[in-house]
Amino acid sequence: MKRLVSSIIAAVVVAAGCSSSDTTRDTSGERIVTLTAGLTEAVFALGAGDLVVARDISSTIAEADALPIVTTAHDINVEALLAVRPTLILIDEDTGPETALDQIAATGVRIEMVDNATTVDDIVPRLERVAEILGLQDRAARLREAIDENLARVRNDDSLADVRVAFVYLRGPAGVYLIGGPGSGPDSIIAAAGATDAGTAIGLELAFTPLTPEAMVEAAPDILLVTTTGLDSVDGIDGLVELAGVAQTPAGKARRVITAEDGLLFSFGPRTPSLIESLRQEIAAEMEKAVP
Repeated sequence: MKRLVSSIIAAVVVAAGCSSSDTTRDTSGERIVTLTAGLTEAVFALGAGDLVVARDISSTIAEADALPIVTTAHDINVEALLAVRPTLILIDEDTGPETALDQIAATGVRIEMVDNATTVDDIVPRLERVAEILGLQDRAARLREAIDENLARVRNDDSLADVRVAFVYLRGPAGVYLIGGPGSGPDSIIAAAGATDAGTAIGLELAFTPLTPEAMVEAAPDILLVTTTGLDSVDGIDGLVELAGVAQTPAGKARRVITAEDGLLFSFGPRTPSLIESLRQEIAAEMEKAVP
């Protein structure tokens, strides 16, 4: 998963590129700050990345590497944000804290809210909302065709339907260990890759449930999906298999673990089809590891 690059963005930008029939408006004067990964990806995919002057910490596409980060952890740093003189700030429902947004709004800077995306099917509607805000609807129409085509290709495979994959959210220093279920976000990624989300399969009702020995044994995942920072926070696979019940699962016994970059796994942006395809390949490769 570490080899995933943002080349798909370049491809869809070409697909969405300007033509003589464009009716897009002039956005050259905008100075945009994007405060969530998927929104950053959407702006770049729409060909407006040169207007982005700052980003949040979760926006990890290579094209945005040089941009200043205006969040501390996931909270807005108001002083840093206003220092880049933005004219437009793109946020979703998770952006905060609210007091920071109130401070920014009081300066007269335009703030636009975009609905959260927690499923693969949310990718295009959110992209179209960003395009509407920027006046780039023509580009979004062509970009939608490219994304729909990529998703159709990667989802057209049910060979992994019997494989259970559990997403485990890890924050070792804080002692936070959760298993994902319906609505977690990764559940939709796992399903799109053709596998079965283990938390959903055992009937978990919440997006995230505390990790317990009972839950892990019942879920019986064949593979564990974790974020790269999450795995690092528990000192790697050795630390992961020591957590509640993990060693008793097929995944723990065979040490079948797949990692994904945090900003990519939860972005639900133009790179997501590439993530799904890579995840499917890694699931198939991991399943070749036998349980001792």
